[in-house]
Amino acid sequence: MTQPSPPQRYTPLYQWYVVVLCMVAYIFSFIDRQILSLMIEPIKADLQITDTQFSLLSGLAFSLFYAVMGLPIAFLADRFSRVRIIALGVAFWSLATAACGLSKSFPQMFLARMSVGVGEAALTPATYSMLSDLFSREKLGRAVGLYSMGAFLGGGLAFLVGGLVISLLRGAPSVELWGLGEVRSWQLTFFIVGLPGVLVALLILATIRDPQRQSSAQAPRKAAMGDGLRFIGSHRPTFLCLYLGFAFFSMCQYALVSWSPALYMRQYGLTPTQTGYILGSLLLLFNTAGVFCGGWLTDMLFQRGRQDAALISGLLGAALMLPAALGFCLVDDLTLSILFLAPAMFFSSFPLSTSAAAMQVLTPGHLRAQVSALFLLVGNLIGMGVGTTLVALLTDHYFKNPQAVGSSMAMIISLAALLCLVLLGLGRRHFRASMVRQAIAGGQPATATRP
Repeated sequence: MTQPSPPQRYTPLYQWYVVVLCMVAYIFSFIDRQILSLMIEPIKADLQITDTQFSLLSGLAFSLFYAVMGLPIAFLADRFSRVRIIALGVAFWSLATAACGLSKSFPQMFLARMSVGVGEAALTPATYSMLSDLFSREKLGRAVGLYSMGAFLGGGLAFLVGGLVISLLRGAPSVELWGLGEVRSWQLTFFIVGLPGVLVALLILATIRDPQRQSSAQAPRKAAMGDGLRFIGSHRPTFLCLYLGFAFFSMCQYALVSWSPALYMRQYGLTPTQTGYILGSLLLLFNTAGVFCGGWLTDMLFQRGRQDAALISGLLGAALMLPAALGFCLVDDLTLSILFLAPAMFFSSFPLSTSAAAMQVLTPGHLRAQVSALFLLVGNLIGMGVGTTLVALLTDHYFKNPQAVGSSMAMIISLAALLCLVLLGLGRRHFRASMVRQAIAGGQPATATRP
């Protein structure tokens, strides 16, 4: 289905302002999401939990509710104001992050992390839907790529700012806060990174207006619950390959980002501050460059007639990420490890923009939020929920040695990357066929594409 041009009342300056402000919200979401991994040792000590329990906090507690709540929130985003939904979500997860600092036990922290996931579920499906109504198909990859850079800007800042805060609070005595009792330095860190997000929510609500939805003549402007599932069912082989292929790519990425702090602190004896500076710099430089290059490559291939441009970009990213990631996990020299981790981070970030572009160009405008939410459900449950926990289970129960976290990462990343390559490779033919069907259904001539 051909994406209609955006209305002229949206100036380019305003269009990119929306992208940047949504990216800022995305940055805050990843700061709030990733700060936990840098404080693994003090949290494990104070809450008296294992690697596996910690993986549930960093993975399943967040991803399960992030994914599940994305479905009803996306349904609302396809029918009501996306701007209000985004603003409420940003405010909710920011307060939930601050609430992580109040946790005194594993169940309390699990509940707080669950709430962070619920709030963050409002952002990405609604944003993807808005951007598809603001930008033409030829520019959508770059717009989504710029927005997606927020994930790694946020992840990088989480490590850098988190490392700085930990350094400043190192050795500080516990603080007695009225009504809250004794609060340790790692708990104060959650307050510092969480509460500013409320200001971002207010800015979104005050300065962005919901764009007019672009619908085909055959599609209603208001989506009904279940329309997204019916559309996916009509293109079952395509979405099976897309959803699972990019989900396994996501598993590689989350294994790298979530467990690299533990590897550096355990294997090389680095402090949380040193680890934060190294990983934060890598994420800011290489992951942000990678996600933008993935979007640029998708746009370039599409303009050259490759309807399956997003899948080609994903295949290239997974193939080049795998050897670099294995080198990072298995070498025993810090400098060499960093040299391997840089390209691994770069190529592991390709799917953020490529997968989103694939969903948006294929899906009718009135169903984009629902289809994106279902994609995020599969991707986060497999990538974050299952992937991070499998690394911990191997470390705790197979190797039975915390120092073996690198070997656990290597095993999971290898398996996930190979599955990704197989599924995206198979998915190219199905995706091209689906694009032709949608073009015909929308009354447009089928566009030829090279295999």
